[in-house]
Amino acid sequence: MSAPNLFLIYVTDVERSTRFYSDLFGIEPILTTPRYVPFEVAPGVLFALWSGRADTVTPSAPRSSEVGLMIPAARVEDTYTTWSAQGVTVVEKPHDEVFGRTFVIADPDGNLVRVSPLD
Repeated sequence: MSAPNLFLIYVTDVERSTRFYSDLFGIEPILTTPRYVPFEVAPGVLFALWSGRADTVTPSAPRSSEVGLMIPAARVEDTYTTWSAQGVTVVEKPHDEVFGRTFVIADPDGNLVRVSPLD
């Protein structure tokens, strides 16, 4: 069986979210369409923004997933400081969890982005 290689984030404004994630992660999309924008995050692995059917993805639609960025533990606090200075919406300030120091921000649609130390 193959491993998952496409991770979709539902967004309401593809252009706004493309700018947000491009700036946040310092990456550029490999393709831009009006409703789908993929970023290659590893060879053959895509992180993509998808508006789906505009009538089903609204700002009030509940979000049930979280994007994870695992980085060296020593960089967690610095990343929080950098992103906070950029004006991101902080959901959880840095704190200790069973897996180490972590924090959570939200994208413009309320999708969560968690930064944590490498496993």
